[in-house]
Amino acid sequence: MTTSIAVVLDHTTATALYDPKDPHNEAVAAFYVQASGGLGTLYAPVLSLTAGDTERPGLLAYINGLRFIRLEAFDTAAALAATGMLHAGHSWAAVHAIHAARPSAEFPAGRFLLTLTPGVYEGTGVRAVHPDQ
Repeated sequence: MTTSIAVVLDHTTATALYDPKDPHNEAVAAFYVQASGGLGTLYAPVLSLTAGDTERPGLLAYINGLRFIRLEAFDTAAALAATGMLHAGHSWAAVHAIHAARPSAEFPAGRFLLTLTPGVYEGTGVRAVHPDQ
């Protein structure tokens, strides 16, 4: 029996997927292919994508158009969590990804956070993994 995993893309991995010339595009695309085959579910926090779109215009629209990625809404619970994380020095791009990957009622064990910068997420209580590892 194959286990389906839940994976959150942060702005760095979303950008790698968006840019076919990015050196990590193929590794991130492999996660997308697995999701398309039902082997996992990919989530993209909309605030992280919005922050990423400021550096890479078109990112949010591109990810939104992909069939096998679910956009994670920035709701009141996410905003309350983000406030504390912003005060702790985390970036706008990171706070929604952290919130999405942390344990919740729907995901008691949390979700994996796929990122090109795992060190940014140290000490946040999430399982941040690099797509090449």
